[in-house]
Amino acid sequence: MSLVTPIAQQREFWNRWNTETREKGIEEISRRQAQTVRRWLEASGRTDLDILEVGCGAGWFCDELSAYGSVTGTDLSDEVLERARQRTPAARFLAGDFMTLDLEGGGYDVVVTLEVLSHMANQRHFIRKIADLLRPGGTLMMATQNRTVLERHNRIDPPQPGQLRRWVDRDELTELLSDAFDIIEIGSVTPRANKGIMRYVNSRKLNAPVRAVFGNQVERLKERLGLGWTLMALARKRDHA
Repeated sequence: MSLVTPIAQQREFWNRWNTETREKGIEEISRRQAQTVRRWLEASGRTDLDILEVGCGAGWFCDELSAYGSVTGTDLSDEVLERARQRTPAARFLAGDFMTLDLEGGGYDVVVTLEVLSHMANQRHFIRKIADLLRPGGTLMMATQNRTVLERHNRIDPPQPGQLRRWVDRDELTELLSDAFDIIEIGSVTPRANKGIMRYVNSRKLNAPVRAVFGNQVERLKERLGLGWTLMALARKRDHA
């Protein structure tokens, strides 16, 4: 029996998941990821970039990305992308398995991918394809779940049928990227916990008085300590990659 979930089953899961979640609203974790990517894009000072978002889901971020250039979004969720085309005419959407989509090699300045790596059957091949799609010196802006935080400090429901899951920690992400990329920045964002002592350390209700005095400074300290739900990586394609 194959250990790899068929693409059709994955497509069915992500169509349902995006319909039930991303088309209804964007939560704090995703907003913080987007904020980090926008900071990186603002630092480039460019508005003429060719941008590819891999695993764009309902296309919610593509509209914002279009402020920095031309945007192509890809996702397995073909039904959801049909609606995204209506909502975001500024972007081009391609439905299908990213690993088999016929995309222009060396055709992009930036690849953005938010929480997709953990759902790929072969993560090393996924990173390799992203590198192949980038121009020399092109930039990868990645968000992925922080295995250390999710496993130690959170109770997470088991994967559903059609949902691949393999989280990575910071060292594993660094190793995956090192084949083709030079890492410019790597860290964590959005401290979250629902079990153990960290449940109280990260409680928004209990920390309200602290935020009232210090704003987000304490949250940013937790992020620097690696306590964020998300790992964020900014990496530049190596010249000889």
